[in-house]
Amino acid sequence: MLFAERVAPLRRTVEPKPRRVARNLSVGGVSLAMMTLLQAPLLRPVASWIVRERIGLLQAVEWPRWIETIVAIILLDYTLWWWHWASHRIPFFWRFHLVHHIDRDLDISTALRFHFGELALSIPVRAAQMVLIGVDPHTLWLWQTILFGSILFHHGNVRVPLRVERVLVRLIVTPRMHGIHHSDRLNETNSNWSSLLSWWDYLHRTILLNVPQPEITIGVPAYSDPSDVTVGKMLLLPFIRQRGDFHLIDGTLAIREHQQGNESLVS
Repeated sequence: MLFAERVAPLRRTVEPKPRRVARNLSVGGVSLAMMTLLQAPLLRPVASWIVRERIGLLQAVEWPRWIETIVAIILLDYTLWWWHWASHRIPFFWRFHLVHHIDRDLDISTALRFHFGELALSIPVRAAQMVLIGVDPHTLWLWQTILFGSILFHHGNVRVPLRVERVLVRLIVTPRMHGIHHSDRLNETNSNWSSLLSWWDYLHRTILLNVPQPEITIGVPAYSDPSDVTVGKMLLLPFIRQRGDFHLIDGTLAIREHQQGNESLVS
């Protein structure tokens, strides 16, 4: 992906890549340490309890293992859509998810840039997903591995051939689709919430595809200055007074009107 970003970039960048990557890896490193300390000790007992006591939807049926695995991955991905939706729509959760969105460029390093508080909050959500669906530890690991690959892919600043991406986006999240989600226009950020399968945005009519990538400015208007996105400020951001994130200087909301019919990606 790093090589592809270099030879076939999708969008022009506004910051030097080494500085951004170092910043994003620093934030991601803190989050990784948090997840290492919390996730396994908390989720492993839940997974064992699910299997031992046959808790959850899939533990109540006797399907072939491969069918159960596919259904579990689909349901895990769908319930993750709702968590991403809540991360934007519920102000407390948005305080933490905002750190991911104020990156002024979008590439694979952005895929690692999540506030440790957001990842800590996601642990009970992940436990609830497991209990509701009845996911065994191996299937959870498989889904998380596939999901991580998907997140790296669709955050990548990579120009996939448009004809190919128009086919892929019917199934999975792609770089152009997710680039719209990282736009500095509120109505564009509040779309394309899928993380692996793109089906859920088609299902909920939150899909938005017909925004040309050259017209997109990545980031959040209230944090457009480079001094707003230092590592220290990002780590403190959820705990301080919030700005009018998507308000412009004149006080109006940053939105963009779109033509009817957004079912097709444009260059």
